Amino acid sequence: MDPKELRGALEAIIYVADEPASIDQMARAVGADKSEVRAALDELVAFYQADGRGIEIKKVAGGYRFATKVQHHESLRRFIKSLQPPVRLTMPALETLAVIAYKQPATLPEINEIRGVNCAGVITTLLEKRLITTAGRKAVVGRPILYRTSKEFLLRFGLNDMDDLPSLKEFEQLARAALGADEGVAPIEPEADGEPTEASSGLSIVQPAKDETAETAGDEAPETQGGRAEGQSS
Repeated sequence: MDPKELRGALEAIIYVADEPASIDQMARAVGADKSEVRAALDELVAFYQADGRGIEIKKVAGGYRFATKVQHHESLRRFIKSLQPPVRLTMPALETLAVIAYKQPATLPEINEIRGVNCAGVITTLLEKRLITTAGRKAVVGRPILYRTSKEFLLRFGLNDMDDLPSLKEFEQLARAALGADEGVAPIEPEADGEPTEASSGLSIVQPAKDETAETAGDEAPETQGGRAEGQSS
């Protein structure tokens, strides 16, 4: 296989792969030495790094995959939002999601303690909406399930990764926008050491909330259901 044909074959493999394609996988697929594949990949990476291109080939988790360039993320965020209906969440769900996002991984007892209410029903709702996923079990007595945000969460909130998580003030604004109102959300009051109050979410209900164990009627608490798989990665 000549170099040009090899680059084309590798490009096609990376394009169709659901997960990052490793050098070993690609070498077996094209019947070439790993050194040849590595050299061809270096040329492909350099080619897509050129100015004016909207995508690039990145090395991720030991493999290679196509990714959009950072400078186009705002346009992509608007495009993605235009394709998906907005996620409508209650304030209890938003507060619980904020706790998990800023404290993850977190167990249900930890979330309950921070929020001061039973969040089992809300957790079930967030799992069903695929905004959170399980992350194993904590090595303590009872081995409670750990929860973290999912890739669907990143997609829905227009984030590239958790490093792009907005400030607590910005999260409060997102919460108000999601609710479609400016009522029921108290201002953020960070503690003196900079750590957020009210469950690390910066949000607190100023009107009495309903019993959150009934957030999803008929569902048992997640601790008795086991984990659920998250959605397709970004």
